[in-house]
Amino acid sequence: MPTVAFHTLGCKVNFYDTEGIWQVFKHRGYEQVPFEEKADVYVVNTCTVTHTGDKKSRQVIRRAVRTNPDAVVVVTGCYAQVAPDEVARIAGVDLVIGNDQKSKIVDHVERVQREQHPYQSVGNIMKADAFEELDVPYFEERSRANLKIQDGCNNFCTFCIIPRARGLIRSRKPENVIAQATKLAQAGYREIVLTGIHTGGYGTDFEGYRLADLLADLERIELPFRIRISSIEASEIDDHVIDVLGRSQKVVNHLHIPLQAGSDAVLRRMHRHYTVAEYAAKLEQLRRALPDLAITSDVIVGFPGETDDDFENTYAFVEEQCFSQIHVFPYSQRRGTAAAKFGDQVAEDVKHGRVTRMIELSERLAEAYASRFVGRHLDVIAESPVISADEETRRAFAAHPEKGRMLVGYAGNYLRVAFRAPEGMPLESLVGELIRVRVAETGSGVQQGHFVEQLTSADDEHHATTASVNGRLTS
Repeated sequence: MPTVAFHTLGCKVNFYDTEGIWQVFKHRGYEQVPFEEKADVYVVNTCTVTHTGDKKSRQVIRRAVRTNPDAVVVVTGCYAQVAPDEVARIAGVDLVIGNDQKSKIVDHVERVQREQHPYQSVGNIMKADAFEELDVPYFEERSRANLKIQDGCNNFCTFCIIPRARGLIRSRKPENVIAQATKLAQAGYREIVLTGIHTGGYGTDFEGYRLADLLADLERIELPFRIRISSIEASEIDDHVIDVLGRSQKVVNHLHIPLQAGSDAVLRRMHRHYTVAEYAAKLEQLRRALPDLAITSDVIVGFPGETDDDFENTYAFVEEQCFSQIHVFPYSQRRGTAAAKFGDQVAEDVKHGRVTRMIELSERLAEAYASRFVGRHLDVIAESPVISADEETRRAFAAHPEKGRMLVGYAGNYLRVAFRAPEGMPLESLVGELIRVRVAETGSGVQQGHFVEQLTSADDEHHATTASVNGRLTS
């Protein structure tokens, strides 16, 4: 049986695509092996959001070539799309595949093996007009499932290379999204994350069918799972979306709404499609309709021309809006974007100082948001034992006397919560299941709670009612 190994860099969409590519290989008789082992084929799914992504991609490609110089080394993803010739020049690369060719990847591999010479299959992604279907009925070693509902972006923000790497918006047909969601729910996934390059733009290329309509249709699937929207722009949250969210028993009480800057002058230079006042008004409307809604966001600091006053306005706006978490990014020049040619580039030491201040604010806001839930119940999907979780979680509970019996996972409002499993209950029976937890201690990182009850079980797919997995908060 031929073997294939994968390495994925970048976003949730790339990880979804890799799972889909693996299904294509699997159906053609391949066995998957770890990337560090010798394989017949290596697939590197690359990222190009920043120059660091390009650099890491090149390092991984060279690692594959060193591991087995006789293997077919395939490079796909965003770096491969925007710089195919640069990728092809890396010694040992046999095949460069564009972002709209992934479903045909095994055919290309077999051509390389047959003809014994490298080549590229990278076209003009801007001409792609149909969503490329990749079936992903389950995920290797994951307790939550991503579900890709669209690809591409029409916004052309001046700091972003992604439209050149992914093309314009191409939405997945609603019937295919619903069929895939049903498969994932039947496989036992208790949370499905709707993801894409511009998730909130779903349906822009359809006639009269948008994200709110899709959410309403997913609501009708009579299986126990909750829905999370990976990201949505403030300008895409209309009354229809808010109405659907307000009535939903499946969509979690959390939205990620990118801000990027709290200064209208900076937003204009970024080519964002809202003002600070419009963004604030949308958050106010959401919070009236959805009490206790967790809102996370992205902020870029040090964008070209960002003055001290611009940054202070952003800082004050973030503080005023009480986000539950902020992802902070220092602006990085990206070749091929409009902003890379802007004057007034901000000095690195100034950017560093602004990043530090914004991260400190984010931690303070996260702690304040989490503290509101002390003594309340949250429904948590147990993802892993604490002792095998991420470094931050392991460090937080390193001295805890019962860490060996503790699990950690995300609540519907995106708080990360650890709790001790009851005696006699195997940890593996709880992983991937929905557990009601009473919050006891909070901070800016991992919260600590007490097990209350198990809401779903792998032994009984219909054990939980829709209402018990809706991600809403309970007192």
